Amino acid sequence: MRRQTFKSAFVLHFREHSSIYLFMIVLFLMGVIFGAIVVNSLNFSQKQDLYYYLTRFFGQVSSGELASAYDMFQQSYFHNIKYIGLMWILGISIIGLPIILILLFLKGIVVGFTVGFLVNQMGWHGFLLSFVSVMPQNLLIIPAFIIMGAVSVSFSLKMVRNQFMKRAYEPVFPMIVRYTLVMIFVSIGLLASSFIEAYLSPSLMKEVIQIANKK
Repeated sequence: MRRQTFKSAFVLHFREHSSIYLFMIVLFLMGVIFGAIVVNSLNFSQKQDLYYYLTRFFGQVSSGELASAYDMFQQSYFHNIKYIGLMWILGISIIGLPIILILLFLKGIVVGFTVGFLVNQMGWHGFLLSFVSVMPQNLLIIPAFIIMGAVSVSFSLKMVRNQFMKRAYEPVFPMIVRYTLVMIFVSIGLLASSFIEAYLSPSLMKEVIQIANKK
């Protein structure tokens, strides 16, 4: 019964805020496209410098010189949690609403630039490398960021309505509790993405790098 209630509330939430979620998805995709375009705007020397550091990193991956998987897990998780926590704070502050949108756009730029640069410099092997190093954890991270971004924007808009439209007043405390619960659920989900990034992706990257080096 409780599961059914939770499912109904979940579906209702997405229906009510479908326009916000659509906007956040489009904003993220615009960031990805912009990041890919930035790769093409780099001059030759800039690409060479980046590729030099990239090859050094790949050398460390193939020789197993990276930080321990547990350290990588911690770094990944705390980085993502700080991102989510910042969105949560910006949603409560109301005036931080535009920054939430900027953060999501920047995340898209990072993903687009990373994939675009790997493909630009390494062709098919770059695509394979991005597939195993960028995609696995981002299949969880990106939806988590979009959900948190959409909920933060929605919360911020509700707070604005409470301030300026007295007829639409809604008790603040229950809103904050629901908002915080979403952040907690998203944070728990990010444990899985950090586990993939720390324990699975390096092994897959190592395999692809070895294949690329044989060619």
